Amino acid sequence: MPPPDQAPQRENLLLNLVCNLALPALVLSRLSKPEYLGPVWGLVFALIFPLGYGIWDFVQRRQTNFISVIGFTSVLLTGGLGLMKVDGIWFAVKEAAVPAIIGGAVLVSMKSRRPLVRQFLLNDQLIDMPRVQDALNERGNEQAFQRLIANATYWLAASFLLSAILNFILARYLLKSPTGTVEFNAELARMTLLSWPVIVVPSTGMMMFALWRLIRGLRQLTGLDFDQIVRAEPAKK
Repeated sequence: MPPPDQAPQRENLLLNLVCNLALPALVLSRLSKPEYLGPVWGLVFALIFPLGYGIWDFVQRRQTNFISVIGFTSVLLTGGLGLMKVDGIWFAVKEAAVPAIIGGAVLVSMKSRRPLVRQFLLNDQLIDMPRVQDALNERGNEQAFQRLIANATYWLAASFLLSAILNFILARYLLKSPTGTVEFNAELARMTLLSWPVIVVPSTGMMMFALWRLIRGLRQLTGLDFDQIVRAEPAKK
């Protein structure tokens, strides 16, 4: 566990991509043939990498949250659906359900004490919230700030809705073969690789747009400069 005065380590993006995209796709496309692991064990072996990475990342950084739990559950569901050899439509439903659940949770959490938009866009590792809050109080712009947060929440939820729609379309387009076959694993590998340019890039772009609108609004409400709002280094605890 990190010392009390040290912020948690940042996630290794390259290792994340290798374990969650590259290695599973490689195993599904190359090692699922009958002469190697076969389709069933190929699927199981491919899922070891994202599962192992999730456990390792938690041990290293001692951080877990609602999104991490949903992602971990998604991997388990993929394995479970594959082993049960259900129809491909259920994979499409699962792929769409995960971001849809997150987007719904973002909206529901608006009225809670810990809205998820603060975890995504207003977390202390990115935004100097004590300084921002002081400036808001000084100018009497707390209500305007709450409206800004609500607007950012809608944009954030929309990014997950877009991801859900694209997930479903991509899964239905690619997953044509019966589950438990070499062909299905190859299609699943292709879907895994295409999820980055087809799904992650557009939805992340929308999320970045929401962040840009949020920071622009904070500058107007607080009178602070960009460098005063956004932290150059992770906050120390």
